[in-house]
Amino acid sequence: MKRFWNVLLLSSLFLAACGSQPAATPAPTAEVVPGDSADTSGRCGDKSKLAAEIQVYTWVEYFDPAVKEQFEAECGVRVVETNFDSNETLLATLQSGATGYDVIVPSDYMVQIMISENMLEPLDFGVITNIKHMNPVNVHQYFDPEQKYSMPFDWGTSGLIVDTSVIPDPQPSWKLVFEPSADVCGRISMLDDQRETLGAALMYLGYSINDIDPAHLDEAKNLLIQQAPCVKAYDSQTNDDLIVSGETVIGHIWTGDAVLAGDPDTGGRAGLTYLIPQEGCTIWQDNLAVPTSAPNKYTAMVFINFMSDPEIAAENISFIGYGTPNDAAKALLDPEMLNNKGIYPDAATMAKLQWIQDVGDALELYDRVWTEFKAAIGG
Repeated sequence: MKRFWNVLLLSSLFLAACGSQPAATPAPTAEVVPGDSADTSGRCGDKSKLAAEIQVYTWVEYFDPAVKEQFEAECGVRVVETNFDSNETLLATLQSGATGYDVIVPSDYMVQIMISENMLEPLDFGVITNIKHMNPVNVHQYFDPEQKYSMPFDWGTSGLIVDTSVIPDPQPSWKLVFEPSADVCGRISMLDDQRETLGAALMYLGYSINDIDPAHLDEAKNLLIQQAPCVKAYDSQTNDDLIVSGETVIGHIWTGDAVLAGDPDTGGRAGLTYLIPQEGCTIWQDNLAVPTSAPNKYTAMVFINFMSDPEIAAENISFIGYGTPNDAAKALLDPEMLNNKGIYPDAATMAKLQWIQDVGDALELYDRVWTEFKAAIGG
């Protein structure tokens, strides 16, 4: 998941339909004394209770550096960021005993898993008062029905980006990657993500993205194995770079990465189209949360509330290119951004989207199928 763009050049991306491995424990840095700078915004809570530093474990380029600097200047708290490349990496890191992280950014189904594993601290909504700005659609979702452990941060979809200079009239379907033409074979990228990529195969086959039938999952695995000779890379972090450089012509991609790739002002290029397949694709929501092991819980709550301030949220979402759950922030966004249906799909498209959900004990089945797929392709 990537940095965003200049919103004035959104027209370079049009809709044709509808991070690195972290260290086990964060490294300490030099101390910053809370209170060194003046807080005139009222966004820093009780400054006498703030830690000198917080550790944030997140997706790549999910926080605008200017926003982090603003938090540091207003609140006198240094933000140290470490990145992960998948929800499974996030989970494995915390399960391995890493205890230094104060704020994490799990996706929907991972919030559900972490709640069940007692890994998340209940949020203090006496501090996180900006919950009031969240759209009702984005709160009390299936993964946190009591809205007790997570704060909505952003949301998006996982569709396809296509180079229209090679494929002038792409049809919005998973067939583009699972039934590729000869000139496309070898120039495809798929997300290196167990649930996303197995989910894409399941949707193409007409099954639910959360299917737990072993026969259906084996069918999806075999489809991916059959597709593999045509896939240049399984990549969740530089797939936008691959299509911008011309190494690929189709990519399985997250919304914001597609927007960045289609923006010439930030190193992308025109002619790259984001498609939501007619069979449907994943809808996801990333959330701010606090691990039970967090050493600086109060400061973590203040940081979450700061990031959810409408002005701050609008600035950050314009940087990363996804949809915002913050209704008050939307009023501060460029109208061209709000009208981009790749970011904010219409109702008919929304009806086709599927949430990845916790599959319970069947997760072992998913792990087995994914491991067998990777072994079969030598990955």
